[in-house]
Amino acid sequence: MGKDLKGKEIGAGIYQRKDKKYSARFVSKVTGKRVERYFDKPNEAKKWLAEAKYEDEHNKRGVSSQMTVDAWFNFWIENIVGDLAPNTLRNYRERYKQNIQPVVGKLLLSNVKPLHCQKVLNDMNEDYAGATIRQTFIAMGTMFKSALTNDLIPKHPMDGVRFTKPVKAVNDIKYLTIEEQKKFLEVAKRSHNYHQYALILELGLRTGELVGLTWDAIDWENRTLTVNKTLEYRHSRGYWRAGTPKTQTSYRTIPLTDRAYEILQEVYATKDTRKQSDTLSQTLEFVDRHTGEKSTLVMKDLVFINYRTGEPAKNSSYDTHLYKLCDEAKIRRFCMHCLRHTYATRAVEAGVNFKFLSSLLGHASIKTTLDRYAHTTNDSMLQAVQQFENKMKEIMA
Repeated sequence: MGKDLKGKEIGAGIYQRKDKKYSARFVSKVTGKRVERYFDKPNEAKKWLAEAKYEDEHNKRGVSSQMTVDAWFNFWIENIVGDLAPNTLRNYRERYKQNIQPVVGKLLLSNVKPLHCQKVLNDMNEDYAGATIRQTFIAMGTMFKSALTNDLIPKHPMDGVRFTKPVKAVNDIKYLTIEEQKKFLEVAKRSHNYHQYALILELGLRTGELVGLTWDAIDWENRTLTVNKTLEYRHSRGYWRAGTPKTQTSYRTIPLTDRAYEILQEVYATKDTRKQSDTLSQTLEFVDRHTGEKSTLVMKDLVFINYRTGEPAKNSSYDTHLYKLCDEAKIRRFCMHCLRHTYATRAVEAGVNFKFLSSLLGHASIKTTLDRYAHTTNDSMLQAVQQFENKMKEIMA
């Protein structure tokens, strides 16, 4: 097992050199010689090694002309992009099965042309949203780019392929106005899920991060909350699955606001008297994206569970409950993720630096934060103009 300069195991056939480059190597079954390449990042080394060994074992120059798209997708999803977030892998599989496979799955990989790829997207126009078509475009492009990188195809079959259906505009992102937020919280205070909703509005957690929150993630002394795991219910298979946060940058430690601290204390005071089902006796295992090692989620230590069933609350049940509260508050209906958008919007309105907000939200890059939350309300626009005007008066005085 190879190691990095700190002695951490990073995978068979990979090690870190003194110049901090990562070496990936193996002995070719075709030539009997060692093949080695160097990379800046360990995940790049792992992907190349998996692809190169596959090519060598299958003597690609002799069999690539017979490889179907189905065969390549199955290898690609299991061995090359297998370390992506579970939701991303599920999306890739769904888009392939529902949209890509029916058009190109049985074709030889080397025979796929831009016209085939364009047909995949065109066939989706009538029945799918722009965001789903874009997701298919990304999955198909990433899969074929990997084939091109490994010389399995002579040219990228996505060259010139475009989708025209618009993706939901930034301005379409739903968030609560200040007045709607006040009305919602007033009604939500009378519900059993009030603490969950209020905490997201204080910290901007994703739903899976909230559902998977355990007490060991709370540092009472330093008043912080650490996001290092998620929990979701797989309806298709009927079980709970623990996993890693969405991206590497989604691992984060968030300082608690005074209200967030109070909310968690209020919930902690009831943890030994609330109803608990047999489901909470489980300890779920998952591979930590940060360390590459196995980690666990002890379900009896979950911060939030359903008061009635004693089980973790499913995403869908939160949304259903939110709709009822919206109707009672006489405001437009919204889902759980809208609360995260609302948190971000209030932060922008308060003048929070986008770089810091990006870290608090756990975004992969500040560009994501800017693209989503650089929208402005009339009040925030007026405030910005007034700030500018005051500064100019100060300069001209």
